[in-house]
Amino acid sequence: MRVIGIDPGLRTLGWGVIQADGSRLTHVANGLCRSAGEDLGARLLSLHDQLTEIIATHAPTAAAVEQTFVNRDGAGTLKLGQARGIAMLVPAQAGLPIGEYAPNAVKKAIVGVGHADKQQVAHMIGVHFPGAKLAGADAADALAIAICHAHHLQSAGRLQAAIARAS
Repeated sequence: MRVIGIDPGLRTLGWGVIQADGSRLTHVANGLCRSAGEDLGARLLSLHDQLTEIIATHAPTAAAVEQTFVNRDGAGTLKLGQARGIAMLVPAQAGLPIGEYAPNAVKKAIVGVGHADKQQVAHMIGVHFPGAKLAGADAADALAIAICHAHHLQSAGRLQAAIARAS
């Protein structure tokens, strides 16, 4: 199974691709999509085009996207939600199943603490994938989202297997 994790952002969208073979996880690639253009529509189109190319290049079989939390800046949250829409749309167009995870759930799965900071997440990604060059903190977050999703899918598979054996 190949999973792409996506950390949505309007200026910078982080992405990371991992390969999951049983419980073994391998780093495939990671990077940043930077929006370009004068207006919001052009920036969203830029993110769409870049993410579409990444999915075509790395051929993931599943996707995971971080959920948006609401903050004090309503306009900023709305713009982030539009970038998250692109992060959901592109994998859906490719026919990928998409998992969604709250930031605290991702951090807890990777660091063990739901309120870890970006440096702690990046450190643990380095522990998981020694030697992998990270494009930035948003790419590290995206890899964490992909790992969280891979763990979730593995747990769900074990549960279904146990249910099938019990029947």
